[in-house]
Amino acid sequence: MTAATGAPVRVCYFNRSYWPDTGATGQLLTELAEDLVSKHGMHVTVVAGYPASATGPLAASEFRNGVRILRARGTRLSQRSFAGRATNYLTYFCSALWIAVRLPRQDVTVALTDPPIIGLAALAAGPRRGMVFYCQDIFPQVAGLLEDFKSDFINHALERLNRYLVRRANRIVSLGETMTSRLVEGKGADPAKITIIHNWADTSAIVPSAKDNEFSRAHGLAQRFVVLHAGNIGLSQNLDVVIDAAAILKPRTDIVIVFIGDGNRRIALESAARARGLDNVRFLPFQPRESLRWTYASSDVCLVSLKPGLAGYIVPSKLYPILAAGRPYIAAVEALTEVAALTAHHRCGVLVAPGDAAQLAATIISFADNRGDRESMGQRARTAAELFARDRQVAAHAHVIQQLAAGA
Repeated sequence: MTAATGAPVRVCYFNRSYWPDTGATGQLLTELAEDLVSKHGMHVTVVAGYPASATGPLAASEFRNGVRILRARGTRLSQRSFAGRATNYLTYFCSALWIAVRLPRQDVTVALTDPPIIGLAALAAGPRRGMVFYCQDIFPQVAGLLEDFKSDFINHALERLNRYLVRRANRIVSLGETMTSRLVEGKGADPAKITIIHNWADTSAIVPSAKDNEFSRAHGLAQRFVVLHAGNIGLSQNLDVVIDAAAILKPRTDIVIVFIGDGNRRIALESAARARGLDNVRFLPFQPRESLRWTYASSDVCLVSLKPGLAGYIVPSKLYPILAAGRPYIAAVEALTEVAALTAHHRCGVLVAPGDAAQLAATIISFADNRGDRESMGQRARTAAELFARDRQVAAHAHVIQQLAAGA
């Protein structure tokens, strides 16, 4: 409720990715928006795009689970080229901006970072109480991942824009301590504006479950030692090292590495595995949200990775469903990352050096040969998951919005 009127808070989110998108950010935003309606009594609007993954027509305006969804029209070109991605971003932004200036006035607007310029639309909407910058990625550092385009001019523009949005935002949501330091020291953010709210998993939907299940049997995984990488197969992870590790592991016929998902790097990785004759590497498509319990249950150990230099600029969200499933993991990340800090504190995974295929392979073998260690780490992972449960994290987001709406 707003302090002035007692009416429900009206909040509008701006982000290209939303239901039925399969990307992690879109799925998290969908859960957040729906829970703010059902559990916190807010009026929530989302200005989203038309996802390329949609299999049927989507309405330009609709209500789904209490959330009003406004679809900003834009191109849906292939994401595998810079030209396609840039065109999709710009056309979505222009359409979202058009919607923003005609939107009934909101108490609060919230901008995510897909695309990084979308915060301008959230500001243009003229919210009564202000804008929240919900920082999922930090630019231009993340833009440096692009392999098919480099531009000092665009990087400079993104740097200035990021600083502007950080300065204009009334509140900032950061995903962790390292990201907060990047925002304060690198972008000039006011620490008083920042609230750390981690990403999450639905710990009631994803629970520790038996490995011998319908999914594992259907894919021939029930009797194998399964190393799982689930989610986006993208540019921020150094996944070529996983293929190199698979080559080292080839004599271990009991071990299989399974990728579930899609992304810019999937085709290249599939080609590399095929060229090297690695029948111990398998690729499966994205699985429905309701199947995640069983896909994670089919694994023995999971993988989390992040390229060096990206600590705090990106926070891998795939860690949280791994914890919820009660599975241990191997994290190929730098010591500065949120993943490394959580791993050290909760002892639910093992850290390896990014890019070290031999160490990764040796660690996989160690997990395969030590069931007791796997089970102990998995139990600690599930305990840690409760700290990042969906209801707790959504409540933290609600508190930030309610405070701003109340003028606090």
